[in-house]
Amino acid sequence: MGRKRRSDAIAVKVAGGLAELRPDPDRPNSYTLLVDGAPQSHVDLTDPTHLEFEYVRRIAIVLDLVAPAGEPLRVLHLGGGALTLPRYVSTTRPGSPQRVVEVDAALVDLVRQKLPWPADPRLRVRVGDAREVLGTAPDGSYDVVVADVFAGARTPAHLSSVEFAAEAARVLRSGGVHVVNVADGPPLKYARAQVATLRAVLPEVCLIADSAVLRGRRYGNLVLAASRAELPIPDLVRRTAGDWFPGRVLTGPDLDRFADGARVVTDSAARPSTPPPPGSFHIAI
Repeated sequence: MGRKRRSDAIAVKVAGGLAELRPDPDRPNSYTLLVDGAPQSHVDLTDPTHLEFEYVRRIAIVLDLVAPAGEPLRVLHLGGGALTLPRYVSTTRPGSPQRVVEVDAALVDLVRQKLPWPADPRLRVRVGDAREVLGTAPDGSYDVVVADVFAGARTPAHLSSVEFAAEAARVLRSGGVHVVNVADGPPLKYARAQVATLRAVLPEVCLIADSAVLRGRRYGNLVLAASRAELPIPDLVRRTAGDWFPGRVLTGPDLDRFADGARVVTDSAARPSTPPPPGSFHIAI
């Protein structure tokens, strides 16, 4: 199926490029998934609650605070990767109905064979385009919609528009939360436009990111959470500041200043997210 590379890594050609599964030298039974050199997922098969990537930990914090601990959630994951977050939700919230949408069938097969997830009839993986599948979901059918889709290290244009955000909002229950992973670098034009775009659809929005990224010092991930209901900002601030990877939460006037002047993105004007600069990714082999 694939060829071995250094450190017992597996490399397989998939639709999105060259997928690699590299063993984590510091954690037994843990692996990093890369596609064309860009890290996509990190999975600890022994402990699915161990989350290595900082942006994934921030998304998990949002998921932890959406409902009381242990309570099942209906989650739609747009973008599958190695199913890091679906495994986390299955472990921390047993009985959660989850649907994962991944466009790359060969990538799904690789993960299924080399990093199999525990059998769970409530966890379903579907191969398809994220927006097309989202459009088939019933109104108010999910507690959380997570958008974490990348093609060539960039979010596709059709997943960055206000029309796409409106579809995500449509399938959320009244108090549901839409979580979006945004990758951007100085001057953060793409991220600012995403804030404006989400705010046009869902009134309560916050942004979680590393201070260096927010100050335009480096390329990185920014997590947006949006809802019709009030977000648990004090708990988000506390959890984010106390995490292994401390970050900042922008909301209210701070978020106003961040997004000042940014325009709402429509389908007709949408563009893929900012590409990472050369040398952005360094993974130990």
